[in-house]
Amino acid sequence: MTTMKALLPAALLTGVLLAGCSSADSPALDPIPGSITYGGQPRTKLTKSPVGSAVHHQFYNGTGQRVEETYILQPDRSLKLVRRVVGPDFPD
Repeated sequence: MTTMKALLPAALLTGVLLAGCSSADSPALDPIPGSITYGGQPRTKLTKSPVGSAVHHQFYNGTGQRVEETYILQPDRSLKLVRRVVGPDFPD
């Protein structure tokens, strides 16, 4: 029982520190030419996909690098860009 009392402050401090961590703290990704949301949201809405679905999109940027993007479908049916990976077309 004494060990639990000793660990309680450490557990509470850890919880407080972790509560400050969130994906909202990371900078938002801006769309680039080729992104689905470049120039605004698409005119067509994804009406059959469930909210929270991931939408994956691949394209080549202006320098010929392969770009892979991931979007999450929001409750208002818009797409939020959450991940982008840029790399060579054929990795070594």
